[in-house]
Amino acid sequence: MSQEKHDSSGLSTARIETLVDGVFAIVMTLLIFNIKVPELHGTDKDIASQLGQALLNLWPSYFSYVLSFLVVGIYWVGQHNQFHFIKRSDRWLIWINILFLMSVSVIPFSAALLGTYFTQQLATIIYGINLIITGLVLYLHWWYVVSRRLVDSKVTPEVVRTATRRILTPPAIYVVAILASFINPWISVALYVAAPVLYILPSRVDRHWHLGFRSPAVQVEKEPELIHVSLPSQIIEPPKEVVAAEAKGE
Repeated sequence: MSQEKHDSSGLSTARIETLVDGVFAIVMTLLIFNIKVPELHGTDKDIASQLGQALLNLWPSYFSYVLSFLVVGIYWVGQHNQFHFIKRSDRWLIWINILFLMSVSVIPFSAALLGTYFTQQLATIIYGINLIITGLVLYLHWWYVVSRRLVDSKVTPEVVRTATRRILTPPAIYVVAILASFINPWISVALYVAAPVLYILPSRVDRHWHLGFRSPAVQVEKEPELIHVSLPSQIIEPPKEVVAAEAKGE
């Protein structure tokens, strides 16, 4: 266990991060199981003529898989960035993480529903509600660690405000997407696509992460500097009398 993730005044965050990574890995793997291999019947010639079209007909499932995989990945990155600032944990933070993982684990179901009933309003609404709840619990996670001072003491108010806006923006987009579904479900789908695109590029929080909170660099001991003695550019010759005396053996 690293010294950075251990504090005598609180619980370690190592076990939480391990659980989070495991659940996210399972959820991201389960998403692919929503794409079912088409079942075709008939002779080999009939199957050969139908298979290509049957695979094309699965495009809503492909779309739902890619979209949901990116969304889950963004939630993982968001919580990962939070734990970069968090230095200790407590019992309530553990349960907030469990609530967050419970919401994330529902995404494969809502993604399968969206992929199967792509143009149905109810399917788009359920998908949006799932993502809204997940985003709000992620915000609850951030609010709690900041209010309980479980984060690094160097976290500035600017970082808190920037991270808060970044966490709450997707739920706001998803609320608009749900309202747009009453006009046309395709508008909802377009908004669901727009939200992840905004979070693929680095943000101001990432710059704080890389510049303001990077791990201290390893100090390399400097080699002792050599003392350079400046020598005269010309050799001073001894007096002629001394030279002559040495030659005579005096």
